[in-house]
Amino acid sequence: MPKVKPVILIVEDEFLLRMDSVEVLENGGFEVVPAANADEAIAILSARSDIHLVFTDIQMPGSMDGLKLARFVRDRWPPIKIVATSGHVRAARDELPAGSVFLPKPYLGAELIATLRDLIGIA
Repeated sequence: MPKVKPVILIVEDEFLLRMDSVEVLENGGFEVVPAANADEAIAILSARSDIHLVFTDIQMPGSMDGLKLARFVRDRWPPIKIVATSGHVRAARDELPAGSVFLPKPYLGAELIATLRDLIGIA
């Protein structure tokens, strides 16, 4: 029986960063679903029940930024883990839902993989 890969939803408005993160995480053993903004992310979350974690940039154009998206995800899909990232702002602990992680940019691919594995609870 094949091992089920954890599914990560990446929400990043910068195309090259999004594609780079997809590649890093796929190479790290995750199934990755990319989204360009919060609206796209919410549509994906509404359509799929297999998302384990949302990895979102904080600063994004559109109806909500990454912090608002994180709170929305926690309210609507409480079991989904959340990792927020930014190279411009730092998220204070009280700005993110409980149990979420902030990972400042730039980060190393290995650091991202280790953070996600730790949060999901896989060795």
